[in-house]
Amino acid sequence: MPRAFAELTFTPAVKSAQTRYGSREANQGFELATEPRNELTAREMAFIAERNSFYQATVNEEGWPYVQHRGGARGFLKALDSRTLGYADLSGNRQYLSVGNLTANNKISLFLMDYPNKRRLKLWGTTQIIHADDHPELLAQLEMPDYRAPVERGILIRVEAWDWNCPKHITPRYSEDELTEQLADLHQQIAQLKVQLQNQQRALHSGGAELFKP
Repeated sequence: MPRAFAELTFTPAVKSAQTRYGSREANQGFELATEPRNELTAREMAFIAERNSFYQATVNEEGWPYVQHRGGARGFLKALDSRTLGYADLSGNRQYLSVGNLTANNKISLFLMDYPNKRRLKLWGTTQIIHADDHPELLAQLEMPDYRAPVERGILIRVEAWDWNCPKHITPRYSEDELTEQLADLHQQIAQLKVQLQNQQRALHSGGAELFKP
């Protein structure tokens, strides 16, 4: 059974390009693989739960792609089961490019980035747009209780394929929280050194004062 992403994306035009540029034979390995990778494992679910942003690509009726950055609290993209992802779609600039695209073409592609560890997960899926009037309980599962913003709809994504990308050319970047975690030990060491220095200075001054006593 081939990798699911190869079944979806290795079109005749793609295979022709692979042949022309000399990678067709190497890429045939994806078509001969035994693991389809169309269901999330514990590893992918854990990775998704730690993300606070991702990029999603949709296509409109004219074939024009649109890539959107989605951000929120960590874990706002939820793995409801091994084949289903979902997130609460909040009120934004009200252009509705992604929602409109998904209404006409329900296919979607996601890139999830872990910049500090140079990891990248890519997914393909088909979507369903849900509203509170029709699916109140399901939409409630997608909400983030501590994130105060109007929820207009929910986006459900049926996972059709996933794969891990090559880490090459991913430049490590760190959020403020990640930097705080990275520098915590360093700050502790600096604090300890300051205390040691202060103790040494006190001892030095104390010893000098003894020398000048009558």
